[in-house]
Amino acid sequence: MTDLDGTAIHEFEGRLAIPERVALALRELNESGRQVVINSLRFPLNVIRTFGREWYSVTSAPLPIISLNGSLTGYLTEAEDGQIAFRELDAFCLARSDVDELIEQTSELLNAGADEMAIFLYPRDWTKGELIWAPTPRTVEPFRAKYLSASEVFTSSLVDLKARLVAEPHCMVFALIEATGDRLMAYQHVSQRRFVTRRGVDKRFGAHALCERLGLAFDASVGAGDTLMDTFLSGIGLAITVGAGELGFEGKHGSLRVASSSELGDLLFRLAELDREMRAQ
Repeated sequence: MTDLDGTAIHEFEGRLAIPERVALALRELNESGRQVVINSLRFPLNVIRTFGREWYSVTSAPLPIISLNGSLTGYLTEAEDGQIAFRELDAFCLARSDVDELIEQTSELLNAGADEMAIFLYPRDWTKGELIWAPTPRTVEPFRAKYLSASEVFTSSLVDLKARLVAEPHCMVFALIEATGDRLMAYQHVSQRRFVTRRGVDKRFGAHALCERLGLAFDASVGAGDTLMDTFLSGIGLAITVGAGELGFEGKHGSLRVASSSELGDLLFRLAELDREMRAQ
């Protein structure tokens, strides 16, 4: 089970890609019967548009994915027309109380003058992608130019934003304060980046839900991640931290650290070798 950004993919000359060593190692593990699972903050449409075909080629079969901080699980799969698509297994959507709390906090920020904020909406309907709410018309075009992955950037009253959020299920909301320099000083008492999911839902929750669905043993699995958002590393069989961050997560049977995604590929190759040796005994 692996995170994507900073863990199993890297950026080279402006392009995101799976390092060849990682792809080959995961393919070998998959061919030996080990299930490969993605656990990412990214929304399904973004994964599909950026490197969906590359990831699907790792398994050449439906690939399990946990998306949007554990709130949406399913498969990357190949549609009849040959395009990569997403098939939902479970969705753990925002409750009405989560929406009420978000709107109340947003209202307080706006009353305090925080009109540099943006709210990213992720509907359960994955085909709608990422929607961005801007509090004022003047920020719509700048956000549209900056966040090219967004399907829509719009502005409305908070009343209308709330109506939109309760009209259909949403898996996650991301609230971001865009202020820079001196303006940030005014918002130091609040989080400038906040992921909102249903209470109790995170990457670890999603990992357990998917493992239960597919009959996988979470505490006998290998997990790789690189940030504090990768909570599934806590209690997984073998926890692999990628990079220099001190995350504090411990695997049930052991914990390892590698410096980069390339080193992760080397480690996964060694695991594949050990798997072959064990099967041969």
